[in-house]
Amino acid sequence: MSAINLAMKLASFSEYWQPRTVGKFNGYDLMVVKVKGEFVWHKHDDTDDFFLVLEGRLTIRMREASVVVGPGEMFVVPRGAEHQPVAEEEAHILLIEPTGTPNTGDARTAAVRREA
Repeated sequence: MSAINLAMKLASFSEYWQPRTVGKFNGYDLMVVKVKGEFVWHKHDDTDDFFLVLEGRLTIRMREASVVVGPGEMFVVPRGAEHQPVAEEEAHILLIEPTGTPNTGDARTAAVRREA
């Protein structure tokens, strides 16, 4: 057993919008992801969507409003709410999701689950 260094995990890959699982917690995946540009509009019918910004800024567009999340801040998109994460510059994010949740809300278009 040892501590997980999130900065080292993030340094191990360069692709955007490709989450890497760094741990598991009570049936949830703990993931880090680098983001830049726009992700697809999507929703998760069965789960909320948790974002904790480690570095940079993330805008989460929703149909009724947008939320800007900065370093050390988090935001939870309620289940069923259509949203689009956007980062003008590279940002590093911690995600917590039930294991197997497709990042696009649709298993056919989701990123393959990878470990860092």
